[in-house]
Amino acid sequence: MLLKAKMKKKLLIALGILLLLGIASGIWFKYNWYKMPGIIASIKNPTGPNQEVVWQDGPATRTSNKPNVIVILVDDMGFNEVSSYGGGMGNGQFKTQNIDQLAADGVLCRNGYATTAVCAASRASLLTGRNSTRFGFEYTPTSKGFGKLIAGMSEDQDPSPIYDAEVDEQLPEVSTMGLPKSEIILPELLKPQGYHSVHIGKWHLGGADKFQPQNQGFDESLWLESGGFFLPEDDPNVVNAKLPFDPIDKFLWANLPYAVEFNDSGRFEPDGHLTDYFTNEAVKVIEKNKNQPFFLYLAYWAVHTPLQALKSDYDALSYIEDHTERVQAAMVKSVDRGVGKVRQALKDNGIDDNTIIIFTCDNGAPHYVGLPDVNKPFRGWKLSLFEGGIHVPFIVNYPDSIPAGQVYEGRISNIDIFATAANLAGAPLPNDRKLDGTNMLPYLSGTKAGSPARPLFTKNGTFSQVIKDDWKLLWDQQQKKKWLFNLSTDPTEQNNLTNSAPDKLNDLTNILTAFLAEQAKPIWDGALSSPVHIDKHLNESKTKEDEFAYWQN
Repeated sequence: MLLKAKMKKKLLIALGILLLLGIASGIWFKYNWYKMPGIIASIKNPTGPNQEVVWQDGPATRTSNKPNVIVILVDDMGFNEVSSYGGGMGNGQFKTQNIDQLAADGVLCRNGYATTAVCAASRASLLTGRNSTRFGFEYTPTSKGFGKLIAGMSEDQDPSPIYDAEVDEQLPEVSTMGLPKSEIILPELLKPQGYHSVHIGKWHLGGADKFQPQNQGFDESLWLESGGFFLPEDDPNVVNAKLPFDPIDKFLWANLPYAVEFNDSGRFEPDGHLTDYFTNEAVKVIEKNKNQPFFLYLAYWAVHTPLQALKSDYDALSYIEDHTERVQAAMVKSVDRGVGKVRQALKDNGIDDNTIIIFTCDNGAPHYVGLPDVNKPFRGWKLSLFEGGIHVPFIVNYPDSIPAGQVYEGRISNIDIFATAANLAGAPLPNDRKLDGTNMLPYLSGTKAGSPARPLFTKNGTFSQVIKDDWKLLWDQQQKKKWLFNLSTDPTEQNNLTNSAPDKLNDLTNILTAFLAEQAKPIWDGALSSPVHIDKHLNESKTKEDEFAYWQN
């Protein structure tokens, strides 16, 4: 009997411990459930220590005189964060000296555009020369339940996001989301012409093996799929700026790794601040490939959140009083330093004259960083098709063909990079599919005046836009609302002309409707439609009179 009593007591104690652990885990999960994606990812793909990246050796002597192509793509950089375009950061004191010099030595495009106002689809369009909606790549790859997470964290917004649980439940696994293999991307187009293609930085076109850059035409890739820390949060060399009003920022801080991958290596830690690390590796690539034509796609993760600056860069900007703006400017400073190092590497290796550098951004700066003037003078933000979301810095430097000090006023888009690079390389364009971009070199070099005749389109769910002959139509079908602007007289979109220019409204509506009818069904649907206020950032109070448009993902 005594033995049974002892066993019963032990069993009760064990059950009590299990009960307490269950309660504790339930409490933890209630308040920390949004951290689970990062925990699961770290188990599936743990991060190892830094390892040396060994890039392939190029030939010992020059194999071809074809020009090298470098695309430097910055993430979420606003029009007003580059001082060549006005330089509003730090009340105009902050200067992007190396980016400005790149423009001074080439052509500054005042009307550069991204094809859409969000990262993944914009990158898909850049690399294919096609509106990504033509092949169904309309929404950013996100895990099932992400829309519910963001909707739950944004319930106090007015209006609140529209969440579709049925669509969310039917979403495929995020590992199946990516750029379709049927698409021809730039490295695949250039390879038959003898080009060695290297990707460094953010990819965001699919993380599964078949979607990874080294399996999509790039010979080598040092990559992160959709984001990461720039330095560990507690690193002595980092200054952080957290955004407590932004639910996505909270999610990022809880889940991102400090990690990259080299081809299919698995995760390992970078060496130092991520932006400088990517730059230093790009310099090595230039050195290795100086004797053969190469395509370098340097896709910085900066200046996307989480906002993390190198302390030395932050300390150098003491004249900027606002902490968040100062961290943001310091992140821009690291990109600017990278542009200078890349150009110096080209000069050191004697290939600067025969290299075209295209510097641009995937979309405008977001409203959720809480800074008012990052896209100045334009209205709107990332996740908005107003000019602030798609009108981006765009600089082209090519000493062999573009005279220094040029300013191009016509419209150029990241969708034009594909055809422009193909022309330089002597690569024939695919003739089995619709291409939306065009070779811009004749316009940039001054041999052809004006802009290409082709309109610029965007589609995101029920929100779309078209720009044609200086006129722009935005159409939010969720609200049954249209905006019509004459950008030649109203580049900052202040005067909606839908009532005063009915013929132009009808003309552009027909053009946009025809474009929408040509687009493919999305590969996966968007479960969340979020209202993005056009004139106020996320940390500003809103009124019923404030205009907004719905962005879907």
